Amino acid sequence: MKRVLSLLLLLILSMWPSQVNGQTVNYGDPFIIINKANNKLAFIDDNVVQEILPVGTGKSQDLTPEGLFTVKVKAVNPYYRKKNIPGGDPRNPLGSRWIGIDARNTDGRIYGIHGTNQPSSIGKYISNGCVRMHKPDVERLYEKVPIGTKVLITLSNESFKTIAKNIGAIK
Repeated sequence: MKRVLSLLLLLILSMWPSQVNGQTVNYGDPFIIINKANNKLAFIDDNVVQEILPVGTGKSQDLTPEGLFTVKVKAVNPYYRKKNIPGGDPRNPLGSRWIGIDARNTDGRIYGIHGTNQPSSIGKYISNGCVRMHKPDVERLYEKVPIGTKVLITLSNESFKTIAKNIGAIK
């Protein structure tokens, strides 16, 4: 009887959403992991690592913040406020898509995952904090990621599957 109750309790707990820094990670929901150790992004959905894509991150480790964040804003052809460059302009360093996250208590308009007008920067430590992607990759990801998606930015030697299991995004 004790064994049956223990198994039942384990089953119930395994279905309970994980909490990280007071935020909930729900098993099976779309989820993004960005690993600064290898400059790769994993998109997870339906309990499976769907894609692993190359990215560019901060020039120094502290520029791209680590932690669990939430997608707050999405934009097609985002406006680049810092230098007053309209969306769609080839000089715009944000590229064709913006997926903004609430890193460092911001509103999704400061830190984000975005395209770039410098595709050779992908795979490098080069940005001022954002995560850069190749245009076709960010456009495909943009379509799959709803507002509210959790984004984990980490520096880890573990596989994406292990990281996702540890945080409760997959079983």
